[in-house]
Amino acid sequence: MGETQIVKDMIAVMSKNGLRITDQRRALSRIFAEAEGYLSPKDVYELLRTEYPGVSFDTVYRNLRMLSEMGALEQFYFLDGGLKFTANCTTHHHHHLICVNCEKTLTFDYCPMEQQLNLPGRYKIINHRFEIYGVCEECQQESPDSQNEE
Repeated sequence: MGETQIVKDMIAVMSKNGLRITDQRRALSRIFAEAEGYLSPKDVYELLRTEYPGVSFDTVYRNLRMLSEMGALEQFYFLDGGLKFTANCTTHHHHHLICVNCEKTLTFDYCPMEQQLNLPGRYKIINHRFEIYGVCEECQQESPDSQNEE
């Protein structure tokens, strides 16, 4: 089976950052390439453990944080689901609308940073990310009460 573009992109980021490309890290890349949506550290641990029974949760978590810091993974904090990860899109700049109910995520290309922001301090901005949390249309239709929550 050939490697998908996501796997290749993740491995390229690891290589660029001087990380050794082990079989476990390659398997980690495949897990994210095959995932639909977001994976918690526990999800990744359970999936990786089927192939590598001896892997520890700490090792998985450390790799997830490292890959996130390198830009291979995006991390999101879901209000109920906690910290989760997904493969990072490296082809274009975008931001996310995230449903707090079903975790469905929509991307949007409009960047609020293109507007004049009155930010405090004299920071030189290197990077940014916008996450907008709400309730998607489907969840609103299933539960009309969720429209009134803030």
